[in-house]
Amino acid sequence: MKFNGYLATVALVTAATLTTAATLTGCAASGTQPAPPRAAATGQAGAGAGETTGHAGAGEAAEAAATGHAGTGAGVEVATVRGPRIAVYQRKGASSPWRELASPNDYGAERVFLVERRDGEWLRVLLPIRPNGSTGWIRAGDVTLARTTHRVEVDPARFRFTVYDGARVLRTGKVATGRDGTPTPPGRYFFTELVRPPDPRGPYGAYAFGLSGFSPTLKSFAGGPGQLAIHGTDDAAALGTRVSHGCVRVGNADITWMAENLAIGTPVVVKG
Repeated sequence: MKFNGYLATVALVTAATLTTAATLTGCAASGTQPAPPRAAATGQAGAGAGETTGHAGAGEAAEAAATGHAGTGAGVEVATVRGPRIAVYQRKGASSPWRELASPNDYGAERVFLVERRDGEWLRVLLPIRPNGSTGWIRAGDVTLARTTHRVEVDPARFRFTVYDGARVLRTGKVATGRDGTPTPPGRYFFTELVRPPDPRGPYGAYAFGLSGFSPTLKSFAGGPGQLAIHGTDDAAALGTRVSHGCVRVGNADITWMAENLAIGTPVVVKG
């Protein structure tokens, strides 16, 4: 596993899973969502670089919010690839794919995408590639859909993270973020894998969640692609400062709680 600033041999670990969506609909029915069970193993999202398929504009973001995919109450849908590869298209209905992504990915984990919009049998998804915020279209029949009402918000100005279930705050705590030359970029991301570093007392702490985004200044680092992560730390005194190569550091108790309660595909918003 190669995140910013650290190269380690890590193990994939189990994480909370999402509630499977029986049908592809816009908003979940009102009422309490069942708690996600503990189950399948997770893994690292691919880190391919390439041209963007387009970023959601203000109008599209409003449309996504209206369908429930970007909202905070009904939750969002996460697409897990069914087969060994998935075709990603620049436009829905295009005759040929823009690219193909493997599943399992480079680290042996099922590939997931955060669903941003639905249009019939097509899904626009957030992609784990450069540039951050890139989107593409996939066929709904190529994935299994699940839903989560959880999300993580990181506020670099306040050096705080907050985990929500809908509008309800579940947990909050301190973070450390990127230093001036290697900032933590604002944006909308999702968890791509959960790993356990070989040394829980090392720079990654007890666990690390990979993110679908990348450093804006480091195209490669320590043999890796400059992928961002939220992970624990061996230096709790540095929380509340700008000290990392772009990753978000949290306390080991906080990352352990996240590992036990949050699923791969959970949305993460880093405020600007």
